Amino acid sequence: MKRYGQVLRLQPGALEEYARLHAAVWPEVLAKIKDCNISNYSIYHKDSYLFAYFEYHGNDFAADMAKMAADPATQRWWGVCMPLQEPVATRAEGEWWANMEELFHLD
Repeated sequence: MKRYGQVLRLQPGALEEYARLHAAVWPEVLAKIKDCNISNYSIYHKDSYLFAYFEYHGNDFAADMAKMAADPATQRWWGVCMPLQEPVATRAEGEWWANMEELFHLD
C-alpha cells in the first residue's frame, strides 16, 4: 500500500458548491475509485486549499489512473468539479492535483 497526499486550490467563492457536490458523490464515481484500488480517501479544506489523502492498494498506479480517466462517469464528474478548482503553480507537468511528499507517518 502507498499513501498519497495531494493539494490544489478552490476558485474564489466555490467552497459551498464543492462541499455540496462532495456531500453526495455519484455512486458510479465512488465505485470506480474503489475499482482503481483506492481506499481511505479523504479531502480536507483550509483557506481555499484542498488537501486529499488516499491509500493505493494496486500494483500499477498509472494504469489504474488511466482506467479511472477513461471512465465516462468520472469524466462527467471531473467536468463538474474542475471548474471549481485551481491547480497550484508548482504542480508537476501533467498533474491537476499536485502530489505532495510524505515527510512523516506513524501507524
